[in-house]
Amino acid sequence: MSKRGGERPPVPEALPVPVVDAHTHLDACGAETPDQVREMLDRANAAGVDRVITVADDLAAARWAAEASTWDERVFAAVALHPTRTSAFTDADRAELSRLAEQPRVVAIGETGLDYYWDYSPPAAQHDAFRWHIELSKRVGKPLMIHDRDAHDDILKILDEEGAPSTVVFHCFSGDLAFARACVERGFVLSFAGTTTFRNAHALREAAAWTPADHVLVETDAPFLTPHPFRGRPNEPYCANYTLRDLATLRQVESAELASTVTRNAERVFGLRDQAGS
Repeated sequence: MSKRGGERPPVPEALPVPVVDAHTHLDACGAETPDQVREMLDRANAAGVDRVITVADDLAAARWAAEASTWDERVFAAVALHPTRTSAFTDADRAELSRLAEQPRVVAIGETGLDYYWDYSPPAAQHDAFRWHIELSKRVGKPLMIHDRDAHDDILKILDEEGAPSTVVFHCFSGDLAFARACVERGFVLSFAGTTTFRNAHALREAAAWTPADHVLVETDAPFLTPHPFRGRPNEPYCANYTLRDLATLRQVESAELASTVTRNAERVFGLRDQAGS
């Protein structure tokens, strides 16, 4: 059971083509041991979600994610310090993240970026940490996974100033059509979470319908942002199935077509084919 309260949504019928959950937090979903990770991934597989990227938001989570990615071949990791946790970002923290980032099953640097919604870390500290993570992404040659909350303009400004890494993913994309266009023009990839299924998210749904197919990923951000019609209940990687199906309807394509596209994109963005058997 997830650490969040309430009953999980039912596991849906498997997708016609397997997909990758491009951003989840297995530890926050309640997985701590190899057996618990395996159980969660078995549940995901039953819904047609065959691989996941489990993402860190602090140093302890980064250590756990890197380790968990070695427990099950369906799990990969991303490591970074979440922008809300950057008020104290030490040289020791940077050294440890640099070490973890080099591990082969760590496939992205994230989640990093800016968060102006929560008042946990001053903007200046967030900016400095974000710039450092951009440099790390370029140094290790792995994608940058962006957390962007109420910070669209400054995110793009800093990426433009620093020179964006070759691959940038906007996790849980939250912008409108104009912002989606600005991101796609720069070659960035947009990852859509359960928020895209919310019926009152008109601007986001317009952006999701427009985004070119080769710029689209799907994620859960579990245990948060459970898709419609299960909003507020615990989320898990298998719920990427619900988001994928809703997004396919929104984009007026078959689920199998979108699932194939999303899988192809995830393999390209995160180098997952290169990881086979590692």
